[in-house]
Amino acid sequence: MPAKLLNMEPQRRDAVLNAALKEFSSQGYDKASTNIIAKEAGISKALMFHYVNSKQELYLIVHDYFSNLIKKEYWEQMNFDEKDIFARLQQSYLLQLKLSEKYPWILEFSKLSHTEDSDTARPADCYPKLFDNIDETKFRKGLDIETCKQFIFWSNVGFTNEILKEIRSMEVAHIDSDAFIRRLNHYFAELRKIFYTSETV
Repeated sequence: MPAKLLNMEPQRRDAVLNAALKEFSSQGYDKASTNIIAKEAGISKALMFHYVNSKQELYLIVHDYFSNLIKKEYWEQMNFDEKDIFARLQQSYLLQLKLSEKYPWILEFSKLSHTEDSDTARPADCYPKLFDNIDETKFRKGLDIETCKQFIFWSNVGFTNEILKEIRSMEVAHIDSDAFIRRLNHYFAELRKIFYTSETV
C-alpha cells in the first residue's frame, strides 16, 4: 500500500477502503464512481486524490489490502484439523463476523476479484475447501454425503446473507456479538439434528 494512504488516520483510511470496496464490488471498475467513494468516505474528492494518484491505483490498493487481510485474518486462522463440519463452519462464521464488523463489505471481495487474474482465496470461495476431509461417520446412515454437503452449503449462504444484511444496516458499535453467537449455536444445533446420528448430535 502506498505510504500516503497507509499514513492516513486509521478511521479515515478505513472509511476510504470500505467505501471503495463497496463501490468497486457493486458497480465494477468501469462504472465505479470516485465521487461516490469520496462522499461515502466523508472526505472531498480532492483530498482523496491527494492520497492516491488515480482510480486505478485506488482499485489496486483495495484489492491488495483486502487480499492480504483475508489471507492473514481468515485463511491463516482457520483450523482445518477440525473434522466436524459444523464446528469448522462455526469457526469460519466467527472469523468472518470479526472481519465484517470492521469492513462490512469484505465478503463481497470475490466480486471485486473476478476481474483480476488472482489466485487469492476468499471466504466466498470456501466451498469445497471447508468441506474437505471432514468426519463423514457422524452423518446418519443412508444419506448421500455429497448431497448433504451441498444442502449445508446452500443453507449457510442464506444464513450469511441474512447476517450481512443486518450488519450493513446498523452501526458497527451496535452489533451484538453475543446475540449473534447464540443464534449461530442454535442454527448449528438444528443442522446437527437433521444430518447427524443421534449419538453424535
